[in-house]
Amino acid sequence: MKCIAVDDEPLALSIIEGFCNKIGYLELTGKCPNAIEAAELIKEQEVDLIFLDINMPHLTGIDLVKMSPSLPMVIFTTAYADYALTGYDLDIVDYLLKPFSFDRFFKAVSKAKELYDLKNLPKSYKFLLPQPTADGGADYLMIRVEYSTVRLNIADILYVEGLKDYVKIATLSKNYVTKSSMKNVEEKLPSGRFIRIHKSFIVNLDKVEAFENNHILIGGGKLPLGSNYRDIFMEFIEKNRL
Repeated sequence: MKCIAVDDEPLALSIIEGFCNKIGYLELTGKCPNAIEAAELIKEQEVDLIFLDINMPHLTGIDLVKMSPSLPMVIFTTAYADYALTGYDLDIVDYLLKPFSFDRFFKAVSKAKELYDLKNLPKSYKFLLPQPTADGGADYLMIRVEYSTVRLNIADILYVEGLKDYVKIATLSKNYVTKSSMKNVEEKLPSGRFIRIHKSFIVNLDKVEAFENNHILIGGGKLPLGSNYRDIFMEFIEKNRL
């Protein structure tokens, strides 16, 4: 994958360059000190992935994403955790909070590689819609993952995350990335057990571990609770509160 790094801090660019050099399928083809130069570079060359800082002079990383809806995949790299919810709303691949380790960097890049591979499958393999059984009462979904069709038990699903034209279905044992829309997945899941908590997230209510502030704890991690979905989720909380 061809990638570029955009950051106004030279040290940050050097760290990303060093991490990229350790991953064989990444090719860092450019480093930009600001978002304006990055916008020009993207017009001039093929770019699959952008490591994008947020707080930069003149034009922020968020500004660049908002003004360029056809941008390549984006991984935000920032020292400020406050922008995490904004990042999810912009359908970025991941959000790296500085200083990040190579392990965390690799995890983010691996997610981008999964999306890249799916987008570049032969056209005959791209079509995928989760399918219930004919009677409409299925307890599983049949999903296309790369070259295989996989049976996935609905009870095993922790949450579903929207990734532009794809969705990630997270379970305790494994994550599955497949081409579909959040609307399509939401229609296939039983509404009494699954609820939309954010533009980019649907959760299995049976798997929710805790709720704090604007986050939901599930599967050992945190997911954002969007303001537009808070009232519906709080109804569930109140119904089940002792």
